[in-house]
Amino acid sequence: MRKAACLLLVAVAGSAPLYGQVGSGLLEGLPQPHDYVLKRSSSYDRTGGNADYRRIAPGETLVLLDEPGAGEITHVWVTIASPEMFHLKKLVLRMWWDDEPTPSVEAPIGDFYGLGLGDYFLYQSLPLAVGPDNALNSFFPMPFRKHGKITVTNEGKVRVDAFYFNIDYRLYSHPLPENSLYFHAQYRQEAPCLAIKSDGKNLDGKNNYVWVETTGRGHFVGVTMSVLENADGWWGEGDDMFLVDGEKLPSINGTGTEDYFLGAWDFGGRPFYYNLFGAPVVGPERAGARWSVYRFHLDSPIPFTKSLRATIEHGHADDRGDNYYSVAYWYQTEPHAEFPPLPPVEERLPVLRPAGR
Repeated sequence: MRKAACLLLVAVAGSAPLYGQVGSGLLEGLPQPHDYVLKRSSSYDRTGGNADYRRIAPGETLVLLDEPGAGEITHVWVTIASPEMFHLKKLVLRMWWDDEPTPSVEAPIGDFYGLGLGDYFLYQSLPLAVGPDNALNSFFPMPFRKHGKITVTNEGKVRVDAFYFNIDYRLYSHPLPENSLYFHAQYRQEAPCLAIKSDGKNLDGKNNYVWVETTGRGHFVGVTMSVLENADGWWGEGDDMFLVDGEKLPSINGTGTEDYFLGAWDFGGRPFYYNLFGAPVVGPERAGARWSVYRFHLDSPIPFTKSLRATIEHGHADDRGDNYYSVAYWYQTEPHAEFPPLPPVEERLPVLRPAGR
């Protein structure tokens, strides 16, 4: 198993962008000189004391990074002490590149890190990981040509007692390569999904759950998704469907939800997590069960030159009405397509909505 993991890292390194080969090829590059200055934006105590955190009042926005210049974020670590239930769903993470008018990243902070049901759990992947205790880590490379900004907004009703953060980034004395793409992450939900009665056939995916729909040139690199079952039974008979550059029918069509997330047979009833895929939360097949899954296409990102619509069925031919919460991750040129409005806080909470198939 250890040997296989090493081989996987080498394979991923071969497909990584030139800027920011984070999480792969790390040892091979150590003898080479680097042409950047490493910086860190953090919550350290400016007085020299040990109060290395920030408080965030209800309705307040905390700026984590506000940096001019050509640069690239390589690591974002945060940990949170808050007495408010579901604070992972109530704190909203946003990121802007090069003074754009709307953020390229917008998601509840827990969902961004794969914790889509408002609770903490441990898992490890290449780009995202949650370590002991409640340590949220992102290793996605996030380049910016002129300016990078990251904020967190408290949309809850209780003050965050302590928000710790460390953001590592590189500043360059030269422009980024012209073909460098910008990091994007978008939150979506359907709570519940609309169960469709049909003949059991679904060719075009028009009623599927949508992970992302965007325009421009870029590539899709993955998704984290959480599900709250509203009815008994197996929720995962949904096929993934990707429609690239205006296709009417998907050119990439999968065979089932657990297959897309690279498990099989209902995930065997056991949680698992690996570098590129996993199901860290696996429940029983009944109403109220909770599931969290992820798949990262770092081995072969899905390119698009004009547009992308990335979807998955909710049940076979969209016949189930469970609650879906997801964050899609991709790189593309700017400007990006308008994001759907972020649902209000109360609608983001994972509440069971009893429903039949």
